[in-house]
Amino acid sequence: MSIDTLSAASASTVSCEEWLCLPLLLKEPFAEFAALLLVCALVGALFVRLRQPVLIAYIVVGVAAGPAGFGLVQAHDQVDLLAQIGVAVLLFVVGLKLDLQHVRHIGPVALATGLGQLVFTIVFGFVLVLLLGKGWVEALYVAVALTFSSTIIIVKLLSDKRELDSLHGRIAVGFLIVQDLAVVLAMMAVSTLRAVEGADGSADHATVVVSLLGRLLAVAALMFVLMRWVLPRAIALMARSQELLLLFGVAWGIALAALGESVGFSKEAGAFLAGFSLASTPYREALSARLTGLRDFLLLFFFIDLGSKLDFSSLGAEVVPAAVLSTFVLIGNPLIVMAIMGYMGYRKRTGFMAGLTVAQISEFSIVFVAMGISLEHVGVSALSLTTLVGVVTITLSTYMILYSQPLYERLMPWLSVFERKRPFRELAVEQQPRSGADVQVVVVGLGRYGARLLNRLGEAGTAALGVDFDPEAVRTLRKKGLPVRFGDGEDPDFMETLPLAEVRWVVSSLPQWESNRALLSALQAAGYRGRVAAVVRDAAHGRLLKAAGVAMVLNPFDDAADHAARELSALLADREN
Repeated sequence: MSIDTLSAASASTVSCEEWLCLPLLLKEPFAEFAALLLVCALVGALFVRLRQPVLIAYIVVGVAAGPAGFGLVQAHDQVDLLAQIGVAVLLFVVGLKLDLQHVRHIGPVALATGLGQLVFTIVFGFVLVLLLGKGWVEALYVAVALTFSSTIIIVKLLSDKRELDSLHGRIAVGFLIVQDLAVVLAMMAVSTLRAVEGADGSADHATVVVSLLGRLLAVAALMFVLMRWVLPRAIALMARSQELLLLFGVAWGIALAALGESVGFSKEAGAFLAGFSLASTPYREALSARLTGLRDFLLLFFFIDLGSKLDFSSLGAEVVPAAVLSTFVLIGNPLIVMAIMGYMGYRKRTGFMAGLTVAQISEFSIVFVAMGISLEHVGVSALSLTTLVGVVTITLSTYMILYSQPLYERLMPWLSVFERKRPFRELAVEQQPRSGADVQVVVVGLGRYGARLLNRLGEAGTAALGVDFDPEAVRTLRKKGLPVRFGDGEDPDFMETLPLAEVRWVVSSLPQWESNRALLSALQAAGYRGRVAAVVRDAAHGRLLKAAGVAMVLNPFDDAADHAARELSALLADREN
């Protein structure tokens, strides 16, 4: 070993003994990632304790780890790549949830509310941002960004409060779908503008419109061919393996994201179309549930990257505009929703509860403005402003939704202006007879026993739904006309997609105790309040299930033997007589 090497090692040892070696140790990307993940977990736990979305924690970590904080983020390229993949997976999952049948049945109230809120926020937000001294391009970007609400956060909060199946919950989910469609169209328009603008940054508006329509028609034709003849067979083949199904979903989303960028659209638009192309397949719930964790993990890097790149030299100048725009979002957006829903015949409480769900901006808002920066349409100050508004509105609106009932009781005397004397539409909903199609029994596991049970329940007039993760079993039973879904009964995210509100019994024919334990945990996480029956093969399995709270234990072998004994005894008695 040379003298220079020994000297360098000695110097390194001295510096480490002086507790100055942390930045040196974190020069390796692997060590840096390990530190970031650990810090995110700890800070995220604190924010969960404060009942706040963890994405706010990630932004805080990004700020603390960035140049404005401790300067721990050095692997900018690696973090940026993971951030881009995270955004692509986010848009893929959004597209995956937009089933054509669901979009077709959004309903006039959700459509009118969604479009009304979009128009109101864009017009008034644009004027407000101009009055704050911003240029018209920045004002337009920020105004559009203010229209989007976070579907992820809203659905999570409504699910935690068991309000997802309520009237205001269903309406809110409907106009959140309208917003999701709007954000994708906005991203497509911006990416098309990038493709047709000249060297001087100018673009002919007619050319933009014609180019956008042409691209949309070409994409629609391609999607029709893929969704009609190619993708159903491909995903059915992949669904034979859980690992392959997840891999195919990620690969398809990232591939179309890359293709979308190469043909003049954005990565975000390509990823959304990839998800949308699979939304009408019977595997979308299972795929969406399995991608949720991956999406949340990768988005962590997007928000860390965002926080580390915030320009604090311009952030101070955006505090007053951010306060004004946050007030506009927290008050103005709910007011327009209440006004529209009141006019359409809903009670003030329903309008108020639904209106609170738009009192925030979304992660899409930040993604949209970041696209504008990449196109050099706006500066970093626009992103700083949007991020500040996002942090303020997401933080405050979370508490507004969590404590919506006490808040409504305090404001109720002043909300009568948003209610007709006769809220006819809500009265019609209340007076509508209950549908006989409400699911009463869910059968998980469609082997010989589960499939026969599902069939017999249907013949007896009991509304039952089957669930299985075997695509061949699902396909076979669907051909017989039985109501079945493809999905994993052990996955809490998938169980939340089932209509559990009216279900009285869940019957498990899963063979293993571990599988049944996971199912019970998933049902509890999804807020299921009915009873559970389970099929067992031995007495030990039955005792474990009884101890876990299963109301009824079914043993096919014992039951069959008991039935056979009764039948034989009856025949012998008849012969003796």
